[in-house]
Amino acid sequence: MTLAARPGELAALSSLAAFTAGRRRQAVLAVFGVTLLCLVLAIVATGQGAVQIPPARVAEILMAKLSGQDELLTGRDALVVLNIRLPRVLLAMLIGAALAISGALMQGLFRNPLADPGLVGVSAGAGLAAATTIVLGDRLLAGTGFKLPFAALPVGAFCGGLISTLALYLIATRQGRTSVATMLLAGVALGALAGSLTGLLAFISDDRQLRDLTFWSLGSLGGASWAKLVIVAPIVLPLLFAVPLLARGLNALMLGEAEAYHLGLPVQRIKGLAILLVALAVGASVATAGVIGFVGIVVPHLIRLAIGPDHRLLLPLSALGGATLLVGADIAARLIVAPAELPIGIVTAAVGAPFFLWLLLRRANHVDL
Repeated sequence: MTLAARPGELAALSSLAAFTAGRRRQAVLAVFGVTLLCLVLAIVATGQGAVQIPPARVAEILMAKLSGQDELLTGRDALVVLNIRLPRVLLAMLIGAALAISGALMQGLFRNPLADPGLVGVSAGAGLAAATTIVLGDRLLAGTGFKLPFAALPVGAFCGGLISTLALYLIATRQGRTSVATMLLAGVALGALAGSLTGLLAFISDDRQLRDLTFWSLGSLGGASWAKLVIVAPIVLPLLFAVPLLARGLNALMLGEAEAYHLGLPVQRIKGLAILLVALAVGASVATAGVIGFVGIVVPHLIRLAIGPDHRLLLPLSALGGATLLVGADIAARLIVAPAELPIGIVTAAVGAPFFLWLLLRRANHVDL
């Protein structure tokens, strides 16, 4: 005997199929649109600066490099594009992707769109560790003839980000439940503590160290080079490929930790890996370009509004969106006060702070209703 579906059930199934198809169409359009925008902004950014290079000339130089036509890579334009601008743009894309995907991870871990490495003190903790490495590392090596290797900064910042993330999680979690209010308040307290200790390090630092600390606090891509890119890329690229593996677990955590556990998922392992990846991403980003805020909250939330909360799409699209946002912010940083350069952290804060206020007001109105 066959059971015929009732008209109401058929209508519900039809609506569900239409909704799923609409979401899939939105996801395809989002991937195509964000990828295209990122490529266009990357070409424009490669031509911006004291020496203006038209986008067509930039594309010509890049195509000649990819095709191995080295005879076409002579002259000032090729030197500027390949040795100065291109590593800066690639570094901006890596850092933007790392910050955005770490924000998406924290929002999935804490089940709240307000979570962000910058807002909850993780970036401040990584910045404090980087500042400690700069000031105390130089003092310990003084008189030995050795210089502090650049690789020490990502290691120090990673440790600081990891300690901050673990402390935040332990403070906000009781009996397997994470309190969002406690998380935000603890993040403010951790950020304030890290800021005060960073100020103490600035007080005892010399002029060169003070300039470096100012760089960390404002964020900048001015020191980008192939050498830095070679160090950061092996840290960030594996992370970008590893994070989507957590998508199923993060989707289950949206139902609650108990529900995810009963579905057979290793909840504690997922949370531990997410914390480790966030610390790794934030540590590498802070060590390379300083503290750059709000990327981790703006990008994942916009992607979530466009395609929904499915982390299988949210995580890779957040990486693409973060790369696009930071490349665009870098263009603005170079154009607003040209020929000088505005710290990129100022640009992202100017964009992200109003967005964060809008998000808070939107959530408050939703609760009131």
